[in-house]
Amino acid sequence: MKFTSIHLLIFIILALSACTDETDEYLQAGFPFEEITIDELREGYENHLFTIRDVTKAYLERIEYLDRSGPQLNAYIYVNEQAVQDAEKLDTELQNGSIRGPLHGIPIVLKDNIDTADMPTTAGSKFMDGSIPPQDAFIVEKLREQGAVILGKANLSEWANFHSSFSSSGWSGLGGQTKNPYKLSRNPCGSSSGSGTAASANLAAVTIGTETNGSIVCPSNATGVVGLKPTVGLWSRSGIIPISYTTDSAGPMTRTVRDAAILLGALAGTDDRDELTAESDANRHEDYTQFLNENGLEGKRIGFYTSPIGNYFRVDSLMNETVRYFESQGAEIIEIDEISSEDIGGDSFQVLLYEFKDGLNRYFESLGEDSPIESIEHLAELTRNDPEEIERFNRSIIFRAAHKGNLESEEYQNALERMLRYSREEGIDRVMDEHNLDAIISPTGSPAWKTDPVLGDNFKLSSSSPSARAGYPIITVPMGEIYGLPVGLSIFGRAWSEPVLLEIAYSFEQGTQHRIVPGFLD
Repeated sequence: MKFTSIHLLIFIILALSACTDETDEYLQAGFPFEEITIDELREGYENHLFTIRDVTKAYLERIEYLDRSGPQLNAYIYVNEQAVQDAEKLDTELQNGSIRGPLHGIPIVLKDNIDTADMPTTAGSKFMDGSIPPQDAFIVEKLREQGAVILGKANLSEWANFHSSFSSSGWSGLGGQTKNPYKLSRNPCGSSSGSGTAASANLAAVTIGTETNGSIVCPSNATGVVGLKPTVGLWSRSGIIPISYTTDSAGPMTRTVRDAAILLGALAGTDDRDELTAESDANRHEDYTQFLNENGLEGKRIGFYTSPIGNYFRVDSLMNETVRYFESQGAEIIEIDEISSEDIGGDSFQVLLYEFKDGLNRYFESLGEDSPIESIEHLAELTRNDPEEIERFNRSIIFRAAHKGNLESEEYQNALERMLRYSREEGIDRVMDEHNLDAIISPTGSPAWKTDPVLGDNFKLSSSSPSARAGYPIITVPMGEIYGLPVGLSIFGRAWSEPVLLEIAYSFEQGTQHRIVPGFLD
């Protein structure tokens, strides 16, 4: 019989149907470790209910069903081929009575701008495909020391979303478009899109993202998880492909505040390769779970940053409900319509352009002779000469950054001074002093928009800029849902105020339980 295009079409439909049926059966069977926490995993290991190998294989199977086939979430760029062997080694240590730390046997995925010496680190760029750095990032060294099982590398908005004047969050040339696990046509926000989707869809026990401005809290908002960007310097940035030395930080993305607190303390530490970590010596804690208090709202004076209000009435309604809840739990709310008296958005952008150039050049140099890119100027040349690179997005930020001078430039120095002054002493610190505040709250963002590769992202609102420009901490926690799509509450404050932010977030989380498990709706 002659094989026609009709036969091919029927074959494809049958194959897709079989794949869908198999995935449906998998979902209906239930995932034994769905929504499991770090504490529950450790208890299961200690009581011999399951092994680290069992858990690791279960997560790898789930990645295969939900990320590679079925809904094709595209949360992962790479899966660690050694994960099962790593798990077996950790099982042996556990059987011999050796526990490395609080993360022993905990499966984790890392955003693919964080160096791993046994897997590529690419920032999602095809020009970095296959680039394996000579050593682990500092926080990866600590993960391995504490016995975490690294399942793989998460997809992200390419170059952490700092490449074009418009783009689709969660898209990278290597990983494709990450999907939102609640509704697959919706966007997961970025740039830590894969980390957010992986945490929400239970494709890892916990995940790690990075943020310059909104790149942890926005995907956490869109995918219904807890996201924490620490004070810059609490976690080392060495071995992470950068945007900004002044404002970048990696941070936890988890399903619970307690898991975020565990991860936060486990990876904090002083690193000679990141001089800002020296500032954390007198301000960090090995165990942040000590600050988790179910009655943590009582007696707190909390600022309500109202600038994002008025952009979407359904978010406004949820925020008003949240304010009433805070008050019912003994908190005093003070409305604040402004944090900085000066518009420093332009200054912040100039700082990012200069530091992106300097940081990328330093990162490429750290790769040595094996670096696939010599400099940001070389990256701009590669991009300009590749029609596929500029067909989808204009890459204008890469080109603009490549033309900037060095960090001795007067333009950079002036922009940096203004950004820090009006975000810190004339910003968050001033407002909190004037009103004697413990923290500030605001809606994190709007529900996830429909992914649109033509027009790009459709942000309705955001509250991350004040803390981002200051390099101060911020945490987001689920606040509710709108038509089945999650929305988060952001809590931010002074430098090194993670203890009080965690206390407030935990109290709100425990009292409301707004986290909902995604349904992978088409």
